[in-house]
Order: sequence, then C-alpha cells, then structure tokens
Amino acid sequence: MNSLKKSENTISSSPKEEKFFNEIREMLRNARLQTYTAINSIMTQTYWKIGKRIVEQEQEGKERANYGSFLIKKLSIALSEEFGQGLSMANLWNFRQFYLVFPEESILYTVCRELTWSHIRLIMRIDNALERDFYLKESHSQNWSVRLLERNIKSKYYQRIISTQEQAANVIIDPNTITDDFIKDPYILEFLGLSENSNYHESQLESEIVSHLQRFLLEMGKGFSFVARQMRISTETNHFYLDLVFYNYLLKCFIIIDLKTNKLTHQDIGQMDMYVRMFDDLKRGEDDNPTIGIILCTDKDETIVKYSVLNESKQIFASKYRTILPTEKELEQELIRNQRILKEKI
Repeated sequence: MNSLKKSENTISSSPKEEKFFNEIREMLRNARLQTYTAINSIMTQTYWKIGKRIVEQEQEGKERANYGSFLIKKLSIALSEEFGQGLSMANLWNFRQFYLVFPEESILYTVCRELTWSHIRLIMRIDNALERDFYLKESHSQNWSVRLLERNIKSKYYQRIISTQEQAANVIIDPNTITDDFIKDPYILEFLGLSENSNYHESQLESEIVSHLQRFLLEMGKGFSFVARQMRISTETNHFYLDLVFYNYLLKCFIIIDLKTNKLTHQDIGQMDMYVRMFDDLKRGEDDNPTIGIILCTDKDETIVKYSVLNESKQIFASKYRTILPTEKELEQELIRNQRILKEKI
C-alpha cells in the first residue's frame, strides 16, 4: 500500500506538463505576494490613521495633565479584549509616533506602503529627517530585509556615506574627475567573523570576503559587481596580482581593492598608484571611466594621508575597515575624525 501511494505521488511528467505546473506555481506565488502586499499596505494605513486619531483626541484634552498616557492606557484596555495583544500600549504609542514623524498622508501611498511595519518602526525612531528619507528609499529600492536595515542603522551606513560626500555635487561623474561619492570610511565587515584581536593573513581576509560576497557588495554600496580575485596583469617583464576587482555600473569604472591587515604605509599607496595606472593602460575599455583604487587597511596615519598622492588623487582612496560592529560612540568619533581630515583637505 505504501509503495503504491509513493508511486502515485511520483508519476513522471512530460516537459510540456512540467511547464504547465510551473506556470500554476508562479500564479500562486504571485497571488500570495500580492495578498501580503495588500494586507501590509492596508494595515500600515490603519496604524497611521489610529495614530492621527490619538493625537487629535489628545489635543482635545490637552488641558488635562498626562492626558496622553491616560488616553492610550484606556484605549489599550478597551481594544485588547476584542483585538488581542496587537493593541498594547507600546504599539499604540508606536502608531502615535508614526503619525507624528510622517504627518503627510501622501507618504502612505509612496514608499511606506512598500515596506513592512517592522521596517517603518525602525526608521521612524531616527531623528534626522534626511536620514529617515534615505533609509526609506534604500530599504524599498534595494529590497533590504528588516535585519539588514537594523544592521545598517546601527553601523551608521548613512553617516559613513555622507561623510565622504562633502565635496560631491552629485552622483553623475565626469570621466576626468571621479569623486568619492561611493567610498565609505570606515567599512564595517563584522559579517566576516574575524576578530580584531586575532592575527590573520591577507589571504584569509580575501577568502572570507569572497565567501560572504553578497554581504560585502551590500556594504560597498550601489552598482558594484564582482569581477575577479587575484586578477593577473602582466607587463613584458613582470606579473602582478590584484586582490579583488569589481566593476561599478553607475560609476562606469573598475574598482581595484587592495587588502591590508595592518596600518597604511606609503609603500601601500605607491603600489596602488602603480596598479591603477597599469590597469588603466592594459585593461580599461574605451567607454570606461578611470579606474578607482581602494586600499582597505586597519588604520591610517594622518601624516601619510596628508602628504601622499591620496591628498589630491581622484582615483586612489584609503579606508579603514572594522571586523566587529563598533559602538555608536566609536563610530561617531571615527566620523568626526574623517570630517576633520576632509576639511583640512579642502
């Protein structure tokens, strides 16, 4: 009997039938996705409307001390018995905050309706309006998961990008004046699983990056695609090997990354300068913008940065990387330091 059931469930199908089955599967997947999206949109709008009504009701009773807390507590008790724990005091406060942060109803019909409530709840806690707008747009356009959004907020993804854009007018670049719009400092690579206190070789760092390539590309930013590791470029007399090579379709140029497990030295800068010149001469296509070289190091000496080709180069950059997620205070100090160096450079 069991063998009979098994054979009935494993009847072979023709290629034409398999194509038909896959079409039905795709219909069901799309229907589930559309249903989820529709429910999410309706619930998001409802949360905003509840928040709006709470604020309006508070304003009517504003002469009463602590009326807001009293009102939300009573509302939670009145609703929880019928609608469950989803209407707790904490959630009602979140609905209220949602409306106060995004008072324009039009936002419900743009980015917010494409994100989950969990996304919005994280973003609405950000004080800076420009930063909130950045995370709304990036979460939507890049399809960030809630976990990735939380990680990027904690690692100050927005501030790390902005700190290198002080001199940039826009993202569109001139072939002869590549700006540092797409360069972060520092890069946060905690997903590699490497301890900052342990000794590891550059080859190990490279291998971990390749093993976690998708997350590395997300940390790098928009438009990056992987080209090769240990790419060989050859002259008539020598062979040279580049740690990592990427292409950015927004910048329309190759990106060479040289990995260092120690502090930046002037030899590192000279080596990257040679790599970029050689790559432009031997590999760059006619339609490509000048190649960018990024040296990833554990630390930088400000004197070396100031008096080296890094100070004026539009093609060579040095950025620190961290293999653990820094504290908020450490990141703030690092960003302040980078901004000071940038001002001195201007």
